[in-house]
Amino acid sequence: MKHNLFALCLVLPLCGCAGLPQQGTAPQAAPATPASIPLGQLLRRPGGYYKDDGPDGAPPVDLEAIADAQPKPEPLHPHANEPYVVFGKEYLPEKEFSAHRKQGTASWYGRKFHGQRTWSGEIYDMYAMSAAHPTLPVPSYARVTNLQNGKSAVVRINDRGPFSSGRMMDLSFAAAYKLGFAESGIAAVEVEAIVLAESAPPAEAPVATEPAIPVTAETAGIYLQLGAFSARANAESFRQKIQKELSWLGQPVQIQVSSKLFRLHLGPYRSRKEANAIAEKIRAELDFKPLLVNK
Repeated sequence: MKHNLFALCLVLPLCGCAGLPQQGTAPQAAPATPASIPLGQLLRRPGGYYKDDGPDGAPPVDLEAIADAQPKPEPLHPHANEPYVVFGKEYLPEKEFSAHRKQGTASWYGRKFHGQRTWSGEIYDMYAMSAAHPTLPVPSYARVTNLQNGKSAVVRINDRGPFSSGRMMDLSFAAAYKLGFAESGIAAVEVEAIVLAESAPPAEAPVATEPAIPVTAETAGIYLQLGAFSARANAESFRQKIQKELSWLGQPVQIQVSSKLFRLHLGPYRSRKEANAIAEKIRAELDFKPLLVNK
């Protein structure tokens, strides 16, 4: 509307009264004011690494009223801090609470994993102030600051990821909203670990409560390896995550045991050409290319 008025002001001095409507001519109707877009619809767009991950409709909670995570001493998870390999890259999680301050890119994940188990075995809640980090202790706490707008929030780290190159942390939808980048999907942030004066003793590993993991027998052929884990629970947690991302493949991610490691494989494939074609599709989708292994 402002552009139309500006153009009219430029034309009238040149045309005199020729540009004015004649008497009796019905005035043109003013353009309709655009309707306000519901928050849920506005935010239903790609969230960082995962696609179409925002709320499906209006959020069920008042996002502005969600409080920061409250740091408290907690024992380290018995499995979530073991070394692991994803897409050929080895990760060595920290097993002690120590000073940590780094800057990088953060993304967020939402409804695609809402209600699913995290790396720690807890249920992911996209409306809680939580986060995933490749190596910081699980569980632990960190203050995340958006370097573009100065907003900061405290989150509880209870998951692993992101595994997309160039990303340092995956935040819950609520945390991303509080930090002001739920719409853009990514932001430059600073992550500072919160080290408490006292810490809880490490949790004892459960003896008979590990989830039953389907372990398949390998047959000869060519496989794509997505990851390798020393802990069974971590392998299953990542398998559930990646299976959702690769649902378009129409084939299950298998867990196979070799050299005391739980490896996540796709296959077998009839040829390297076929395996490479699938690997390239995965690379285009997830920004990581699986390893080819021969059996």
